[in-house]
Amino acid sequence: MPGFFKVPVPKNEPVLSYEPGTKERVALKKALEEARSTELDVPMYIGGDEVRTGNKKRLAPPHDHKHTLGYYHQGDKSHIEQAINAAMAAKELWANLSWENRASIFLKAADLLAGPYRYKINAATMLGQSKSPFQAEIDSACELIDFLRFNVAFMSEIYNEQPISSPGVWNRIEYRPLEGFLFALTPFNFTAIAGNLPTSMAMMGNTVVWKPSNTQIYAANVIMQALKEAGLPDGVINLIYVSGPDAADVIFSHKDFGGIQFTGSTGVFNSVWKTIGENISKYKSYPRIVGETGGKDFVIAHKSSDAKEIATALIRGAFEYQGQKCSAASRAYIPSNLWEEVKKILIADLKTIKMGGVEDFGNFFNAVIDEKAFDSISGYIEKARQNPMNEIIAGGKYDKSKGYFIEPTVIVTKDASSVTMCEEIFGPVLTIYVYHAENFEQTLELVDKTSPYALTGAVLAHDRYAVELATKKLANSAGNFYINDKPTGAVVGQQPFGGARGSGTNDKAGAKVNLLRWVSLRTIKETFVTPTSYHYPFLEKE
Repeated sequence: MPGFFKVPVPKNEPVLSYEPGTKERVALKKALEEARSTELDVPMYIGGDEVRTGNKKRLAPPHDHKHTLGYYHQGDKSHIEQAINAAMAAKELWANLSWENRASIFLKAADLLAGPYRYKINAATMLGQSKSPFQAEIDSACELIDFLRFNVAFMSEIYNEQPISSPGVWNRIEYRPLEGFLFALTPFNFTAIAGNLPTSMAMMGNTVVWKPSNTQIYAANVIMQALKEAGLPDGVINLIYVSGPDAADVIFSHKDFGGIQFTGSTGVFNSVWKTIGENISKYKSYPRIVGETGGKDFVIAHKSSDAKEIATALIRGAFEYQGQKCSAASRAYIPSNLWEEVKKILIADLKTIKMGGVEDFGNFFNAVIDEKAFDSISGYIEKARQNPMNEIIAGGKYDKSKGYFIEPTVIVTKDASSVTMCEEIFGPVLTIYVYHAENFEQTLELVDKTSPYALTGAVLAHDRYAVELATKKLANSAGNFYINDKPTGAVVGQQPFGGARGSGTNDKAGAKVNLLRWVSLRTIKETFVTPTSYHYPFLEKE
């Protein structure tokens, strides 16, 4: 029977420590061992079918690229069409399923990920994407679980938001899924993002074609297994492994294309937007376009801040997960009065960081995602090395013989507009500009103008006037702004994530506003006693 249902109040999933002697450390090591010793055969999931094309591509750990984790089956344009057809076939039943039953599926998936799937998905993320135990735990376990639970709560809040009604009238709003099918195009760097993009759209009654990054397929397969075990009906989310150009050709030309949720590079997103614009006359409705793209994220320290706090924010902000976070600190502005002390602490701390495979839990630092990324990042290091305005004070070495390893690298530049201060690198390279301690306000203006991006940024200051000045001056420089902290680590329900300018549409993953993008509102007005005459009182004679 119908009712007004209250969903469980979401709470952020506790982060397990994996310190020596804990049961989770034992369980994760066992999951890693099992995963490494098994070669998987990873299918696409289209409708109710596991699709194997025979065109198999190898999956390997970035930190040990000669080891084979398994193979995935590459698809082509025909499989994209199949996925669209499956999504359209599933749409009516899924859209008409009562919302509490949709909610139950995703709440169950969250519990599966928190319990029986936790070590499996963390091990898959560690091996497939070269993440440390802690980086995998906060991503593929906690953040993905949080997305599912908080989004269910946001969904219930949205459905509960209704207009007022005047006497004799009942007004109500239906939050309909969008017409057609939706497309989720997801990145390599966060398993949580890969899971959130398709599920947030499906939660609101839409059916989805999901294309993950090829370097995230190993963990994407685990997400799909958990969703299927949770009871997700066939065809609601269709997971395909196809080339980007093939996906664009088929999906963006289809009359039933209803929208895209994307995380990736600004260049790709610009191309997506342009293609959709060129094809606009083909669609039944204007497609929803949501994207979180690039960043050139900053840290600026004030002369009143603490050297140790600055150094810690820089190391954690720039080098956790090898600098491959959209939010990673990539440029820093340090006042001259603190620089020598900051430099001393930075160099000393970086000397203690161990680099290697994820299986050794003593390694803070692992490999970058693939050879293409390795070549690009090492190219930036060499460009910086050739610039006489630059000095590499830490790192600068790299080796891809066993894995794609690049040392955490710190460049000090005298040119605030040098290449590595301005361009997105997406790797473990931090460039520092030392400014005169009395020029804080001018440096804030420099921070704002240097980059086309506006994703994350941080200010460190003990002087509250400096904090307020930075917060106001940098109002449009970062969609997620941090005070006395590193510019990474947004938590679902606490810091909704996203940026503007060249960093995307700022539709805030982990917030109600994001789910509103995946519905189309219908306003219904019901009049109880219908008028029987066109006459209004003002027409009466005196």
